[in-house]
Amino acid sequence: MLSDSSIAFLKRLLDTPGPSGFEGAPARVWRAEAATVTTSVRADAIGNSLATVPGTAGADGPIILLAGHIDEIGVIVTHVDDSGYVYFEPIGGWDPQVLVAQRMRFIGRNGDVLGVIGKKPIHLMKPEEREKASKITDLWVDIGARNKAEALERLEVGDPGVIDSQSMELPNGRLVSRSIDDRIGAFVVLEALRRYAANPGEATVVAAATAQEEIGYSGGGARVAAQSVHASMAIAVDVTFATDHPGMKKEEIGEHNIGGGPVLTRGSVISPVAYRLLADTARRLEIPFSLHAAGRFTSTDADAMQLARNGVATALVSIPNRYMHSPNEMVALEDLDRAATLIAETCRMVSVKTDFTDR
Repeated sequence: MLSDSSIAFLKRLLDTPGPSGFEGAPARVWRAEAATVTTSVRADAIGNSLATVPGTAGADGPIILLAGHIDEIGVIVTHVDDSGYVYFEPIGGWDPQVLVAQRMRFIGRNGDVLGVIGKKPIHLMKPEEREKASKITDLWVDIGARNKAEALERLEVGDPGVIDSQSMELPNGRLVSRSIDDRIGAFVVLEALRRYAANPGEATVVAAATAQEEIGYSGGGARVAAQSVHASMAIAVDVTFATDHPGMKKEEIGEHNIGGGPVLTRGSVISPVAYRLLADTARRLEIPFSLHAAGRFTSTDADAMQLARNGVATALVSIPNRYMHSPNEMVALEDLDRAATLIAETCRMVSVKTDFTDR
């Protein structure tokens, strides 16, 4: 079970703004918590945070990288007009419809700046306008400024922002937040490291809160982490689409229920060796899980890590997530607990004799 202190840390992590390229604040929260697990905590130039627990085999043992990206989707200021209205473009993939009328929080040079997204009232729309979906370019943010000069005292072009919302718990262990994708992954890898540290195996395990995944077309921070730690094996932890709500096509996505355990990916970039280690451990521990098939890329950190250096045996563990890339993503706490236990125990199964080549 997740401890009260772990859940409190998770909520701090979720509530701290940090879109891709501007992950500094949540990264500091993550590193502060990592320091309670191990004395070996560091950051790198791209924005990754890494925490290491040495294995009993020392320098001769394999190195396992656990990666969950800490960035979230957000917006960035592109223009301030003469009336003080703020225009923006997305950081990461947004459905513009979920931005309409939202409250926003920008990370300004002198502190947070609050605002609201404006749009023409429905009363003033022509019939054909009402039928059209909103575009990012149709929206603006009102920060309460009277003119451009006043707005620029608080914000400038290039300042990032996120939807201003706080995490909340719903019945049956459901957790809701705007930043579950993928602060949940950053949380799970650290929780797995905490459990591994209580009884280390032969492998040295490095948990990484990676940067820039949502915009990391070249691999983001995960590629840098996999190369810098000389990993033999890597496990990416991300979210995947829960299919237990209306409108989801299980025939296309698979069957993944929140509360149904972690999701293990097969195919594509996934190492058969790393997958079998996870699946066999899950069966032995009687941890429920579902399977996801990826015929090509996975659109996660796994894609970059498996190509690092001479190749890294990479697996993907995902948490079922409802309403992805919205202000109210939802997961089940029991899935986080199960994923952390599964990953920690899988790491213990890796030894100096483990052959990561599927022969």
